[in-house]
Amino acid sequence: MPTTTIAGAEVQVDEEGFMTAYDEWNEEIAKALAGNIGIELTDDHWQVIKFLREDYQEQGETPMLRRVSNVGGVPTKQLFQLFPKKPAKKMSYIAGVPKPQGCV
Repeated sequence: MPTTTIAGAEVQVDEEGFMTAYDEWNEEIAKALAGNIGIELTDDHWQVIKFLREDYQEQGETPMLRRVSNVGGVPTKQLFQLFPKKPAKKMSYIAGVPKPQGCV
């Protein structure tokens, strides 16, 4: 598994740059990852990121958009505003969880 340095921390990533070790993530890394894709994190972003991390830990897989909307309480339209174009992929990348199944 490749490693890279993000926000001064050495982390394990997959071939697409998604973090592979849940416990290596922290908020400074999230800010750096968001900056890499042109997103400045707001309280609304953090709500989604925290839901993804908690749900991933409970369910053992990264939630899809529908689950984030239905269970996390964030409307799909808002997810597209917060994480433009490919919200599922972008929010998972920033949250330090695997890319959701079915995401290309």
